[in-house]
Amino acid sequence: MPPPTPSVAPDTYRKALANALAPLDAALRAVDRAHEGGSLDKALGAAATKADAAADALQTTRTPDNAGTGNGQLATALRALGQDLRSARSEGGRCATSPRVELGAAQSPKSVEAAGRTLRALGYDAALRLPRTERAQHRRLANGAFVRDGSRGGLGRLTVNNGTGTDAVVTLTRGRRTAFSVYVRDGSNTTIRSVDSGAYTVYFTTGEDWNGAKSSFTRECSFEKFDDEANFRTVRVAGGTQYTVLTFTLNKVIGGNASTSTVPPGEFPS
Repeated sequence: MPPPTPSVAPDTYRKALANALAPLDAALRAVDRAHEGGSLDKALGAAATKADAAADALQTTRTPDNAGTGNGQLATALRALGQDLRSARSEGGRCATSPRVELGAAQSPKSVEAAGRTLRALGYDAALRLPRTERAQHRRLANGAFVRDGSRGGLGRLTVNNGTGTDAVVTLTRGRRTAFSVYVRDGSNTTIRSVDSGAYTVYFTTGEDWNGAKSSFTRECSFEKFDDEANFRTVRVAGGTQYTVLTFTLNKVIGGNASTSTVPPGEFPS
């Protein structure tokens, strides 16, 4: 007795599979070529639309008997890929994780590859060139390193203690001008000397993975400032000079008297 005829001929399914995946493959290659920023975000959005269209096409495609399961897995994986491509788009501004890092942490690209392997093992080419991804980085500066340093010629001294659980950058401003910014690693302290006399607003940002080019952490960011200004004075007195010595602790401490407020990321000084 001859074997039953499959519901769809393998070559017919191969053609339908190629037609469904070709536009998505082209869009994914564009993501791979795009430079980070607006170009990459636009490419991610276009690829997400193509992933949805490919999933729709596969869900309505009739398959040979041996390809039904793999086809369904691929359609589901492509639907998830579309969501992850959209989610990976950068929100811009400070604390913006690279879209390629977001994609590298997503599960859907792995699911697409697994479904593709299942179909290829049966003789159906479901290859897609998924865009390159990047691993999350953990960049840090040395404790006490200046991110920005203006001319300091006073005698004031500022010590910063950081027990927040993440690294921090502390920035002092006078009016709209940044006097200096210093990096303080978690669990560490640093002292800045030669602070000029004057009233300063003390800002601090905490987070993980310092991106020097953007002067910002890329993950788990917070932006705050102390509500009271830091006042430094240097005065001559009989027998010498008096100058201000201050200590700021970034984490909450029992008995502490310095309150802080959240600052919108766009208002945090560069």
